[in-house]
Amino acid sequence: MKQEIHFVTGKGGVGKSVIAAALALKKSREGKKVLLVELGDQSFYKDFFDLPDIGFKPTEIRKNLSIALWTGEACLQEYARHLIKVDSLAKLFFENAVMRAFINVAPGLPELAILGKVTSGPRQHGPALPFDVLVVDAFATGHFIALLEAPKGMAQAVQFGPMGEQSRSIDACLRNQDLSKYHVVTLPEELPVKEATELLQRLKAEFSIEANLVVNKMVQTSISEAELKSTQNENSDLGKFAEYLEHQITHQKEMWDKTQEKATSMKAIPLFFETDAWTLTEKVGDSL
Repeated sequence: MKQEIHFVTGKGGVGKSVIAAALALKKSREGKKVLLVELGDQSFYKDFFDLPDIGFKPTEIRKNLSIALWTGEACLQEYARHLIKVDSLAKLFFENAVMRAFINVAPGLPELAILGKVTSGPRQHGPALPFDVLVVDAFATGHFIALLEAPKGMAQAVQFGPMGEQSRSIDACLRNQDLSKYHVVTLPEELPVKEATELLQRLKAEFSIEANLVVNKMVQTSISEAELKSTQNENSDLGKFAEYLEHQITHQKEMWDKTQEKATSMKAIPLFFETDAWTLTEKVGDSL
């Protein structure tokens, strides 16, 4: 069975991390062995799920579901140890002042190292990742584009040798939608929708990627429009709430219609009033 890779991105604050966790949990409940990957130095899930420290090595947190926190430098160090085979030599390699300076200034190298590890399974290159599915809680919109651009940029800068070859291999894997899936998360609000639709267009234009759009926290109600309007006539807090609710529903419909013009695949996730993290994640996963 081919390994699936799912990238989840979106404007900060739209709930992409919860969507990523929900997708990972859903896949794990289907019987697949899943790794949920966070990118960066700090873990959102540690506090969200009340977990012990999350590190570079995968930690199982539920049946079939593991989690890891990856930085570019950690991925690069692991790859160097894999190539050099001797830990002490790899350590010297990274403690070398010239090499550390190169790592810090080389454009796109941390991003390339992350993507090299993410795509190592399909490419059969580097340390093994024994999972059926990788769900990557990726960087927010702007940094996500920089992440995807890194392999192509490195391949153009280094056209020959192993680095150029591997960069082209990573780039090809990212563009192969049988292997790599993309999910852009937004809220039914003006600025997040604008940023999300612009990202959809860039992904298609620059990478030939058709991403799924996930519209998070959609207010859903069984109350009819007539009932809302009649309740608004009451001079009470309930009447004011009915007015607010009608406004929200009307506005989110406008946002949905506007987004639908530019997205080929969309999914609405209801607004859940749930305080327990795992219960919320399960409910969101059921809606995906």
